[in-house]
Amino acid sequence: MHRVNLAENIYYVGFNDRKTHLFENIWPIPKGVSYNSYLIVDEKIALIDTVERSYIDDYLDQIEVLTEGRPVDYLIINHMEPDHSGALKAVISKYPNITLVGNKKTFEMAQNFYQVTQQNIEVYDDSELSLGKTNLQFTTIPMVHWPETMVTFESTNKILFTGDACGSYGTLDGGIFDDELDYTQYDEEIVRYFSNIVGKYCAHTQRALKKIAKYEIKMIAATHGMIWRSHIDFILDKYEKLSTYQTEPGAVIVYGSMYGNTAKMAEIIARQLAVRGIKNIRVYDSSKTHPSFIISDIFKYKALILGSAAYNNAMFPTVETLLTTIKHMGIKDHLLGIFGSFSWNGGGVKNLEKFAEEIKWEVVGQPLEEKGAMKPDHFSRYVDLANAIADKILA
Repeated sequence: MHRVNLAENIYYVGFNDRKTHLFENIWPIPKGVSYNSYLIVDEKIALIDTVERSYIDDYLDQIEVLTEGRPVDYLIINHMEPDHSGALKAVISKYPNITLVGNKKTFEMAQNFYQVTQQNIEVYDDSELSLGKTNLQFTTIPMVHWPETMVTFESTNKILFTGDACGSYGTLDGGIFDDELDYTQYDEEIVRYFSNIVGKYCAHTQRALKKIAKYEIKMIAATHGMIWRSHIDFILDKYEKLSTYQTEPGAVIVYGSMYGNTAKMAEIIARQLAVRGIKNIRVYDSSKTHPSFIISDIFKYKALILGSAAYNNAMFPTVETLLTTIKHMGIKDHLLGIFGSFSWNGGGVKNLEKFAEEIKWEVVGQPLEEKGAMKPDHFSRYVDLANAIADKILA
């Protein structure tokens, strides 16, 4: 096996998952995901988080090699979600004298998930643990994205182990560190990971960023995605912008259309935005694209333009599903445009307007609605809506 060193006595122990289709059984991961664990070998030996249970055998074998058969003294649990704690019982079984390190909520979850009664050390903000030459410090960052989440700072090499924070979808295809690969190719998966997993908790993320600012960080080691050692500012700046809803100039157009009438309106709006010089335009058929990809772009771009055909006196179902997710995420500070169609009774646009009232974004222009197909003499209405949104974006 390759030995991947973060420092002389600190090792990466992780696995690439290219088989799983849905992360948390809901979010598509076409580019896979990595599960990252870390091992510190000193006078005392500590594991930081574990891995998903499918990798238990290989995981324990790697630890055995790296420790040269010595027992592991501590398991530090930054995050209890089962994709990280899945090997917990196996680790305890192999190292029965191991001590678990976490906060009060960590141990409540460990009991609830795995019924463990292992000896433990309860830590708080600024608690410390010495392994010999290596000293660890702990800071809780609750709701990024579970209530027990914390980070661990290794002060000698200034490595921050961040759990899910600063993570990413996407397997590590050979390169483990950000300077071993083209880290910019992971940008989409970083944003999609944040928006899907952490995005509901932006205020908590802001508090977490302020709490970890006390550390002089030379490396960030999350439990998913690459290890950051050369472009730390890139990932911290990305989290700052996303968690404060800072957007790029651009528009996301999402529609639900049965027979193409509402889709044609979306195409007119998209073309006119381009005519006006808007470069970032994303058009989605809500029946084809999973909400996780759409939500990611909504986090990135300033305007959202929604179109829905009426369906049983309501919104088109896949549009309604998306809007439920948006409300659940609590996304703020966007521009909103509305359009749609109906055959004999409304429901699409009427319910989009209700969504607008609930979300409290800035509605641009008047909602547009057609009975049946769009009439030729109404073409200018959709051009005008696009122009009004372009004016706001460009301003």
